[in-house]
Amino acid sequence: MKEHRTLIVTSRPPIHRQLLLEAAPPALDITMLVSPSSDELLDAVRSVQPVFLVSERTGEIDRRTIEAGAGLRLIQRLGRQIHDIDLDAARAAGIPVCNWPLPQLSMVAEHVMMQILSLLKRVRPATAVVVEASDRWGPPQRCDANTFAINWSGFTGVRQVAEATIGIIGFGEIGTNLAELLRPFDATLLYNRRNRLPRRAEDDLGVSYASVEDIQLRSDVIVLLLPHSPETEGSIDRRFVERMKPGSFLVSSGASTLLDEKAVVAAYRSGHLAGIASDGFRWEPVRPVDPLVELATDPSNNVILTPHSAQADLVLNADLRRHEFTNLQAVINDEPLRHIVKVN
Repeated sequence: MKEHRTLIVTSRPPIHRQLLLEAAPPALDITMLVSPSSDELLDAVRSVQPVFLVSERTGEIDRRTIEAGAGLRLIQRLGRQIHDIDLDAARAAGIPVCNWPLPQLSMVAEHVMMQILSLLKRVRPATAVVVEASDRWGPPQRCDANTFAINWSGFTGVRQVAEATIGIIGFGEIGTNLAELLRPFDATLLYNRRNRLPRRAEDDLGVSYASVEDIQLRSDVIVLLLPHSPETEGSIDRRFVERMKPGSFLVSSGASTLLDEKAVVAAYRSGHLAGIASDGFRWEPVRPVDPLVELATDPSNNVILTPHSAQADLVLNADLRRHEFTNLQAVINDEPLRHIVKVN
C-alpha cells in the first residue's frame, strides 16, 4: 500500500527519471516535478503535503517551501551540493536534511584525479623509459639498503599538485567531489559554472570563482566537466587552447563532444600544452586515424586516454539507484539516518 507521500524534484532527462521511479520502494506515493520554479515547488508542497522531499542534485528549497511542509520528516539531496537548501529554516522546523553521495559521480571524480596526477607525474613517458631498458643509462647494479640509482634516467618535467592552480570548468556534482579529493593537496582551486555558488559553499569546498578567461590565464591544469550542448560542442578549439597558460595541462572528462581534437593535438605538438588526458572522443568507439589516438601511439607523449570508462562498470540502472532511498526507509522503520548535514 502506498502511504508515504513523497515529492521528488529533478532536472534530469527522462531515462534517469524512469530509473529513479523503478528503484523506489512500493510504499512511497510519489509525485515528481521536473525543473519546477520556486512557486511551482511551493504549490506542490502545499497540495501534496509530503512526508519526504527529495531533490536530485540541485534545485532551491527555500524557507517558504520548508515552512509549508507541515508533515515533512526528511529533506534529502541526491548528491553532495546543498548550497541551495535553506538549512537554517529546516533546523528551525525540526526537519533533518541529508545529502546522499552518488557512487557514479565519485567514480568520475576519482578518474579525474588519476588523470591529473598521471599528467603532472608524466606517468606514460616515465613508463616508456623503464620499458625501453636501454644500456645508455649505464650498467645496472643490484639495489640493496645502501645502493639506489635515484632517477637513473635523468627524468625531468615532473610537477606537484601542491604548487598547482587547477581550474574546473563545469562545476556540478563531479566538480564538488573532485574539490573534496583535491583538498589535502593544498592546490589553488578555481571554478566556473553558470550560477556562482554562495560564498559559504565556496569556503567549505576551498574553491574560488573565476571567469573562463581567468582560468585559462592562471591554471596549470584545466579540467573540463561540461555537459553536451550545441554551445559546448567543439568549444575547446584553437582559440581556447591558445589562451591557456603555456606549459599547462588539459583534462577532459565531461561530454565527449567538447574537444576540437585536431586543435588540441596541434597545441601539444607545438609545446603549448604539456599534456592531455581525455575520457571521451568525438567518435566512439575510437578510430585509429583520430588525432588523439594517433598522438597516443607514441608512448613518450604525455597523453592519457581512457575508453569513456570513468564510471567503469557501474551500470546506471534501477538496482544502482535503490540505495538512494535508504534514508527514506530509515525514517519509515525508525532507524538512524545517514549523511545528515550539520548546520553550524
